[in-house]
Amino acid sequence: MNNHNMICDLETGVCGVAGEEEMGFIDLNLTKKSIDLYYVTDPICSHCWALEPVLRRFVVQYGEYFNFHTVMGGLLEKWHDGPIDPANGIYKPADVAGHWREVGEYSRMPIDGSLMIGNPVQSSYPPSRVFKVIQKNHHVELAYDFLRRAREDLFAFNRNISETSVMIEIVNNIGLDGEAIVKEAEQPIGQQLLNEDFSLARNLGVRGFPTIIMINEENKGVKIVGGRPLEYYAAGLKQVLNEKELQPKPQPSLSSLLEKEKLLFSKEIEVMYDIEKSDLNTFVEKELSQESYQQKEVLGESYLIKS
Repeated sequence: MNNHNMICDLETGVCGVAGEEEMGFIDLNLTKKSIDLYYVTDPICSHCWALEPVLRRFVVQYGEYFNFHTVMGGLLEKWHDGPIDPANGIYKPADVAGHWREVGEYSRMPIDGSLMIGNPVQSSYPPSRVFKVIQKNHHVELAYDFLRRAREDLFAFNRNISETSVMIEIVNNIGLDGEAIVKEAEQPIGQQLLNEDFSLARNLGVRGFPTIIMINEENKGVKIVGGRPLEYYAAGLKQVLNEKELQPKPQPSLSSLLEKEKLLFSKEIEVMYDIEKSDLNTFVEKELSQESYQQKEVLGESYLIKS
């Protein structure tokens, strides 16, 4: 036996002949993520909610090229007598409702908005501070889970995410101690962490949300303001990497995506898998077993919940 061409297979645990290939070319460039991507956002930013389907697909398919950083921007400290967002005609909480509904209608990421008339969010800082505490003391993915659940509750299910009880419930539902984390976020450390994000956003030249900034090792990059199609972000990434072509990962199966995300709106599935709204039910029935999900509807849009 030729003992010079033996190998122990990592997957099977079986040792044997290595095979015919003696030498092969490999490319380890993707093991080093040389790009930092900063997603500057806010829990109550409706245009950020509208971007969710595209942003998820971009991160899923191109995330191996960059380090993803979520930065809180501080959209609303508190309501006052002056204009909050004059460009969108927002001077008082009730003005938000109509604007949000318009965003929900054109993006098809459902937004109720009536909360802002009867029980408005008084500040986006409380959920932003909770995000930062989770990000600091736990895994960054759990912080992003909190942000996602908070937006679902606010926009689709019309809950006031600046209220302590609501924030505690959301944190509990992602498997953490909601009371302890919300209490810590109310301490000076919560605002200190948030101020660090505000400083970073200013240094990045951010003036609105969502803004995505991609920076390479030479501190050069691109800034993309507002919600854009997937092609914009892919093109920006190519420019920062100085690459003519990128190799996106294939989309995950719907079953694995739902397992991870727990809740997906119709628009998110359509964008991820390049399907039309009219084909959604057929696609879902083909991809998922009936016992693995529930299909519901809110504001005229269907959504899936993992069973």
